[in-house]
Amino acid sequence: MNDTSDAPGPVVLGVDDLRPLPHATRIARTSREGVRLLEEHRDRYVDELWLDHDLGGDDTIMPVVTLLERAAFDGRPFRIGEVLVHSANPVGAATVVRSLARWGYRVRRASAEGPSGVS
Repeated sequence: MNDTSDAPGPVVLGVDDLRPLPHATRIARTSREGVRLLEEHRDRYVDELWLDHDLGGDDTIMPVVTLLERAAFDGRPFRIGEVLVHSANPVGAATVVRSLARWGYRVRRASAEGPSGVS
């Protein structure tokens, strides 16, 4: 996992194997790191959570999605302002959006590329 800032301010987490996500305060590069990152932030408010579906090889974001779903099922959903799915895999991205929306998370498809690097 990469720390990109220790400064106070919005908490922006990302799980992506390749993109730099310059506005993220922490980035996980694998699903295992992503689960660990979310567990570290279990009792904190996360302003934004950026998710990529395909994480290299056979790794996908689905273990992270399962963690979020299980937390909501248990009545303790993660406190996340918005989940942004920025995958080049349209079927995988749609699955993530549909799964998390079903559990009440504010989630949408987004582009990780924009004028400032993250939109």
